[in-house]
Amino acid sequence: MPKNSMPKEAAYQVITDELMLDGNPRLNLASFVTTWMEPECDKLMMASINKNYVDMDEYPVTTELQNRCVNMIANLFNAPIGSGEAAVGVGTVGSSEAIMLAGLAFKRKWQQKMKSQGKPYDKPNIVTGANVQVCWEKFARYFEVELKEVKLKEGYYVMDPVKAVEMVDENTICVAAILGSTLTGEFENVKLLNELLTKKNMETGWDTPIHVDAASGGFIAPFVYPQLEWDFRLPLVKSINVSGHKYGLVYAGIGWVVWRSKEDLPDDLVFHINYLGSDQPTFTLNFSKGSSQILAQYYQLIRLGFEGYKSIMENCIGNALILKEGIEKMGRFEVVSKDVGVPLVAFALKDSTKYTVFQISDALRKFGWIVPAYTMPADAEHIAVLRVVVREDFSCSLAERLISHIQEVLKELDSLPSRIVKDSHVVAVAKEVLEENKDEEAAKMSDRKIQEKVTKQWRHYVKTKKTGVC
Repeated sequence: MPKNSMPKEAAYQVITDELMLDGNPRLNLASFVTTWMEPECDKLMMASINKNYVDMDEYPVTTELQNRCVNMIANLFNAPIGSGEAAVGVGTVGSSEAIMLAGLAFKRKWQQKMKSQGKPYDKPNIVTGANVQVCWEKFARYFEVELKEVKLKEGYYVMDPVKAVEMVDENTICVAAILGSTLTGEFENVKLLNELLTKKNMETGWDTPIHVDAASGGFIAPFVYPQLEWDFRLPLVKSINVSGHKYGLVYAGIGWVVWRSKEDLPDDLVFHINYLGSDQPTFTLNFSKGSSQILAQYYQLIRLGFEGYKSIMENCIGNALILKEGIEKMGRFEVVSKDVGVPLVAFALKDSTKYTVFQISDALRKFGWIVPAYTMPADAEHIAVLRVVVREDFSCSLAERLISHIQEVLKELDSLPSRIVKDSHVVAVAKEVLEENKDEEAAKMSDRKIQEKVTKQWRHYVKTKKTGVC
């Protein structure tokens, strides 16, 4: 901290100058998080920035608007709400907190059941795919729940429902399905999971439920794929989380979790306080938080309505298809994402022997683009991809500009000496494998081994480039 004060204008200028070195949020194609809202909503957020949401007695209208958001989202997800009933849910700072709350509810329900049956309740587990977001690993580690992951395989980068149900046992508190994988945007087959798990529950006498992590897809599927059954229409789905700050079209800092019914949220997890005024129920991991994002979510819901959200999501999907077609026309990449899912394009190099997706990602930064390159989880670590998330503010013209910049980068990298071939260790591995394998099938396998080695080395290289703290 400086010893002396400075003029407010100077402090503002110092910080503004430093922030100039940040990336442009609209060119950050790594993030699902909203980077643009209408000026009217910006004003609304600034007007409520000094309101602490937790002071419900002092700000009853803000509380009412949050409850309206919960009801609208629950109805969007086909929650079985009776006439005159209120939905069960809460606003959070994001899907990470929402998942923690849903997971705690599942764990407590399971513990209560095991205690009533006189059985051990100290080894709960949760079944997910290896493609889950890191918040699931945090939940498992922080709240002492074993994480049982269904491994991926090349060409299939989501959880296999059959394998997931096979991993379920008496200690499974829930199976978590992803509606919009972070890696490829693909929707997992929640309907098939519900059918298989229902059959297993009938055979075993268990009542293992499902949670749907709809952080990315929850504001897409209801508008674009209304016939897709993934939500509370499926009996075993007991809770759903969604990120308002992703395709809910609100700036970072808002998520939602809704439960099927009151019975699915144990009463002893809800606290009641009265030192801020009247009795106030609260079920959150944190306490104080701003009201701005909640009001922004309400603004978007009433401003856009079903028709507006549908139009925006269809436009995002259309721009993603334009980008996909442009990438495929280059003939250099294999697109691994699917057309049905979150509007993004994930693609891998067909030939990584001269340069990698990590080098392409690096080179695109000179144009201002932030395009992440990463490897897939177990057991598909040898696959490295680039991923472009298409948000509301990523227009058709920007998609075309990105395509042209990727082509420029490829042309430049083609003209440079290969940085991979110069790696003597990789060359040695390649020669050794090629000498051992003479026929065509073995040669294909050798290419894969070379790629695995190259990807592993670049993964290590990228880790060493990280700066700052988590």
